[in-house]
Amino acid sequence: MWKTILRRLFIMIPQLFVLSILIFIMAKFMPGDPFTGMITPETDPTRIEELREKAGLNDPWYVQYGRWVGNALQGDFGKSYTFQRDVSDIIGERAINTFYLSFLSVFLLYLIAIPLGILAGRYQSSRLDKTIILYSFVTYAIPTFVLALVFLYFLGYQLHWFPTSGSVDIKYEEGTWGFFWSKFYHILLPAITYAILGTTGIIQYLRSEIIDTKAMDYVRTARSKGLPMRKIYTKHIFRNSLLPIAAFLGFTITGLLSGSIFIETIFGYPGMGQLFISSIASRDYSVITALVLLFGFLTLLGSLLSDIIMSIVDPRIRIE
Repeated sequence: MWKTILRRLFIMIPQLFVLSILIFIMAKFMPGDPFTGMITPETDPTRIEELREKAGLNDPWYVQYGRWVGNALQGDFGKSYTFQRDVSDIIGERAINTFYLSFLSVFLLYLIAIPLGILAGRYQSSRLDKTIILYSFVTYAIPTFVLALVFLYFLGYQLHWFPTSGSVDIKYEEGTWGFFWSKFYHILLPAITYAILGTTGIIQYLRSEIIDTKAMDYVRTARSKGLPMRKIYTKHIFRNSLLPIAAFLGFTITGLLSGSIFIETIFGYPGMGQLFISSIASRDYSVITALVLLFGFLTLLGSLLSDIIMSIVDPRIRIE
């Protein structure tokens, strides 16, 4: 398995190379440049042109790309035109916030979805099953930004149960108990919102798997032998039905690490998703290209992670 993992990692290199070229060219097609926002009626055009020349924006795209890749291989993704700081430092700070939000979101997502999916599949066509299906349809039909805005308005601004923006209260010092509680308190509402909206696929998939597994021959055999239904469900049906859910875990984790753009933007949470949107608005090319390349790498990594998880939870599967 280790040879396969190493081979998959080597295959990622040409994939990331092609992705980096596409990202760089698409970023260059964007209208304006980082200095466009500085132009006012009083701005001297000569000064703006000097800044563009100094930043290398007048060079051919392949020269700029070669310079960018060479620096990126050394861990230098350039300097943000907006923040006037190293891109790697800015992304590092936001990545920590996104990691906390992603971890709690995934935990709540599976905490809600797996019990509901199991109950819906076991008690098929019952009132409980229909209620869970109705819940799934409602959460599937609600756009992310609508539920996020509703929660933010009622639970944040009206009831004052949760903070409405930021990642931590500034009155707490880092390392104190109040600091950690404040960080947890700030990510709780965005994580709940994401978890509720993300449960639909897992619930429906798990419900279908349980219903299909109940009709399998080995389950009928277990019933004919007189095994208690509780043991049949726990030993045979639930265990096999959860295998496909495990396959999605890698994509779910890396997908969330890529930043939930709508959630972070609406809740004013300073993560990578919000940074991505603000960078597009300010034409901050150096941040945009670095973030998209990172998102692409996480997607490829999610595919590999899902395969590894599947081979671990199901001994019949070997990735070759």
